[in-house]
Amino acid sequence: MTTPPETAAPPISGAEARRAARNAGAIAAASLLSRGLQFGWQLILASGLGPAAFGVYGAAAAFIMVGAPLVSFGMGPIVIRDVARRPEQAGRYLASLLLTQTLLALAAYVGINAAAALAGYSETVRVFAAIAGLSLFMDALGNQCHDLLLAHERMAAASAVTVAHIVLLIALAGAGLAAGYGLFGVYAGVLLAGALRSAALGALVWRGGVRPIWPVDRRLTRRLLGDGAPLALSAFLTLAYQQADKLLSSRFVGDRETGYLTVAFIVIFGVVEILNTTVLTALYPMMSRSYDGGRSPLFGFMVEKLTIFTVIICLPITLVIALFAPHILAPLFGEDFRPAAAVLQILIVYALLMMTGNICAQGMLVQNRQRRLLLIRAAGLGVNLTLLLALLPRLGILGAAVSSVCAEGLALALIWANFHAEGWDVRRLFPPAARLTGAAAAAAAAMLALRSSQPALAIAAGLGLYALALARLPILGRDDWDLAYRLLTAMPGGTLVRRWWRRAL
Repeated sequence: MTTPPETAAPPISGAEARRAARNAGAIAAASLLSRGLQFGWQLILASGLGPAAFGVYGAAAAFIMVGAPLVSFGMGPIVIRDVARRPEQAGRYLASLLLTQTLLALAAYVGINAAAALAGYSETVRVFAAIAGLSLFMDALGNQCHDLLLAHERMAAASAVTVAHIVLLIALAGAGLAAGYGLFGVYAGVLLAGALRSAALGALVWRGGVRPIWPVDRRLTRRLLGDGAPLALSAFLTLAYQQADKLLSSRFVGDRETGYLTVAFIVIFGVVEILNTTVLTALYPMMSRSYDGGRSPLFGFMVEKLTIFTVIICLPITLVIALFAPHILAPLFGEDFRPAAAVLQILIVYALLMMTGNICAQGMLVQNRQRRLLLIRAAGLGVNLTLLLALLPRLGILGAAVSSVCAEGLALALIWANFHAEGWDVRRLFPPAARLTGAAAAAAAAMLALRSSQPALAIAAGLGLYALALARLPILGRDDWDLAYRLLTAMPGGTLVRRWWRRAL
């Protein structure tokens, strides 16, 4: 089989690169700060509650995460895409969102409480699921306004509110925990912080001149519901199989084991949010514009390069967490959570598969192929539930981790098989992927050789060897380095990059 010839990179203008870099920089900075704060808060919360109570917290949070897609109903990405193209229509979209998502929040709240009762969960889990479920109403308005700010590419303002919200949440929830009110105090702080976030984002949208236009445009509402339904079901299925292990482990294994699983997922989703979600959110408006009805090869080029860069960045982090999970978790969460390390070592592979597939999944969303994504997510959920029921009784929470990896691997294969675009050829990913695998294997060998005696030195040696292989081996083409240079020099701190790295484009 011959390797497809490289194609010339479609031009990305300096203005587009700077705008994308600024957007990515604002969201990435806010995400890094807010996720760092949240991670620190989770350390405090886990140690303050202990594994069993933290397992109750994880089960209640899982119910809310599964219910949240039913409130947004997949409308967010569609609103961002449409308003980015026609900003003057923002008021019509806002009115439709206010009406429909309030009704959907009520339905989701009733549904999760009914599910918790009918499935036979403990009274403790049911009570806290009911309390936490109030956040579905608190967050609806905030999420609507946040999407409109992203559509207008006001990432800096939205990011500032995100950081302020996390700081306030930690302060209020921490005060409730410190006062001795346990999870009741925690959720009181969470709900109050959510209400203030919605008020702040609403004020920003109002000051930007956006007003809901009444009466509600029924035709637009029907279109949002129709186009959003596949996305809502896809998001529901995605979160259902992401949270199914915690829900089933809480029901059949116990709160302590669920606490271990929850800690592992905190690390996993922190990695995904920082390295993947922030970049995709920032680039979504530009990807929507570059699609041009499927005629421009720039769209496929962007998806291909984003996939390559995602694997390059995420692979060494996957190695570090997989090989050093016990050295990471015990100092952070305490010895009581050391059993979670074995789960984290498996789940980090799940994170790598998810981040790789998310690029093409967002590309399919831009192409308005959310119905195909729905079928893919349904297949993943079916595999996950089947394996959970088979492996959870035999392997415990390790079985839950294995089932997640298998389901996400299937989803990635199906996404790649179904994504097609001008400028995209999945076969071009295989040669650099093979060379990256060799570089990762060498780095892993170096880490393993030094792990038992010098963990910090082992990590540094492995990452240094990986970086050297990336620079010396023919993993990236000239167009890859050109694109990376444009984005890095356009980001905050780009002057420092140009001082040490000069490249003729």
